[in-house]
Amino acid sequence: MIVTSGTRSAGALLLCRAEPPAVRPPAQLLREQLLLAPAGPDWSVLVPEGKPWLDDGEPVERVVTGWATALAVGAATWPVLALWWDTDRAGLTLAAGFRRTVGYTWLADGTPVGEDEAMRTFAARLALDPVLDVQALEPLTRPDPDADAHARLVGLVAVLARTGLALPAGLTPGDSADRLRSAARAQGAELLEWSGWRDAVRAELDAVEDTRIGPYLRGPRARVIAAAQLVAGLPLLAWGIGRRSGGWATAGALLVVHGAAGLAYDRLYDRLYDHLPEAAP
Repeated sequence: MIVTSGTRSAGALLLCRAEPPAVRPPAQLLREQLLLAPAGPDWSVLVPEGKPWLDDGEPVERVVTGWATALAVGAATWPVLALWWDTDRAGLTLAAGFRRTVGYTWLADGTPVGEDEAMRTFAARLALDPVLDVQALEPLTRPDPDADAHARLVGLVAVLARTGLALPAGLTPGDSADRLRSAARAQGAELLEWSGWRDAVRAELDAVEDTRIGPYLRGPRARVIAAAQLVAGLPLLAWGIGRRSGGWATAGALLVVHGAAGLAYDRLYDRLYDHLPEAAP
C-alpha cells in the first residue's frame, strides 16, 4: 500500500506476501478505498486513496502499523510489510499474525536507529535466505553518508526482489500520491470499495476456505481460534477508539469480525449471512 501527499512528505507502502485474490477480502474490511495490484509472484501492493494521518493527526507510522496488523491478523497465513516515511524519519514494520510486530527506523539522512536483531528477526519471519539475504540487508543497518532514508527503503525493496517482489512500474517509496495512483491505474490495479459486512464476511470466509487453514474452520480448533480472536479484538477495539487511533481500532474490529464469524460459521453461517446488513450505517 503506497500513500503520500508529496515528495518527502508523510507516506507509506504496504506489501502483502500473498496473491491479490487472498488480499482482497481482508483489505476490504479496512473500509478504505484501495487500489490492489499484483507485485510479483506471491506479492501484492495496495494503494489507498486517502491520507488518514493528515485527517486524524496521527503519525503515519502508527496508522500503517494498525493497518498492517489488521491485515496480517485477518489473513493469518501471510505477513504484511509496511514501509513508511515522513519529513524526519523512515522505517519498516512487519506484521505476521498474532506475533509482535517488528520495526526498524532510519533518520531522514539515512542514519540507522534500529537494532540489528530486529533486522534479523525481519528476515526470519519473511523466510529470507539466512546467509545471502541477511548479508544483503546488513549494509542497511550501517552508516552511509550517500544513502538517505528513502534510499534505504529502495535498497530494502531491492533485497526483497530476491523473493519475487516486483513493484508495478512507477510505484516508488517517496513519490507523490497522484503519481502513485496514476501508476497503479496504468498497471490495471483493481479498485476495492466497502460493500457492507454481509458481502465482506462471506468473501473472507470463502477466501479462507481455499487456504491451508480451510479445514480448521469447523470443530474445536476453529472455536478456540475464534474465541482467541474475540478476546484479543475487543480490548484492542476499545483501546483504539479511546485513543482515536483509526488503524488500531480497525485491527480490533477485524479481530472481532473474524472471531464472531468463526464461532458462527460451523452451525450458523447461513443465518449470519442473512442477518448481516447490506452496508455499514
